[in-house]
Amino acid sequence: MTDAHSQRRLGIVLTIAAAVAWSTAPFFTRLLAYDSWTILFWRGVFASGLITVFLAMTEGRAGLRNLVAMDRSGWMVASLSMLAMVAFIPSLQMTSVANVAVIIAIQPFMAAGLAFVWFREVPRRRTMLASLVAFIGVAITVSQSLGSADLRGIALACLMVFSFSLMTVAVRRYQQKSMVAAAAMSNFLGSLVSLAFAHAITSVTINDIGVLAMFGGLQVAMGLTLFVLGSRFLPSGEASLIATLETPLMVFWIWVAFAEVPAPRALIGGALVIGAVVADILGDNRERARSRERITAPS
Repeated sequence: MTDAHSQRRLGIVLTIAAAVAWSTAPFFTRLLAYDSWTILFWRGVFASGLITVFLAMTEGRAGLRNLVAMDRSGWMVASLSMLAMVAFIPSLQMTSVANVAVIIAIQPFMAAGLAFVWFREVPRRRTMLASLVAFIGVAITVSQSLGSADLRGIALACLMVFSFSLMTVAVRRYQQKSMVAAAAMSNFLGSLVSLAFAHAITSVTINDIGVLAMFGGLQVAMGLTLFVLGSRFLPSGEASLIATLETPLMVFWIWVAFAEVPAPRALIGGALVIGAVVADILGDNRERARSRERITAPS
């Protein structure tokens, strides 16, 4: 019981840290004036390199062997992660950011459903209710920006959410295996794919290389690595619910870095998302505490 509780707390901390890292994307994007595919290429180069360094430092030669000789579960996670990243870029180009954000908010439901179909992980009612509240919060946050929907962009956003949700479930299903190598490979594959579409790979300045290195290191390498490590210890729906913290945190970083005061609806929506995540975590902690008390209580 103690080990399971400790693993759960570690999973929550790592997944929250991943959401914080992912939320910095708008900050870095504002600093770069290149096409999306060029950014994706260089971001992937730095992310895959830094994750590989992390893999070598933490797992040594065994970790590097996992990278060059991944099994089927590793290739599944790497391919799904790469597909989600590649679908994300054109989805933003073909429909509004707000539309994409609302679709991303559906992810906890999709991840919970896929986990139930694949290995009968029953979603908790409290987590599904919190996910619904978080979805409403995201919808309120971006409602002012919701625009006409290009079906191609919507389809790509749905593909992204499906791919990432299935990746989350796969990490949970194969939790005994290290997936850090898969995180490195997914970024390497993403760079290969974006190479065919990028227009300014050789035009990047030295200063922007530094920004791209930080983009790849903080937002991608740290975010994805923390998520694949943390989501092993949490139900798939809950891991995806915690990841929705990315949306209100994006608004926060733009506020801090560029002094763009968020609209009242963004503050209301962000409060709902954060409240839903906190309520789910605290509710589960109380439930587990009561279970331990029943087990240790004298008969």
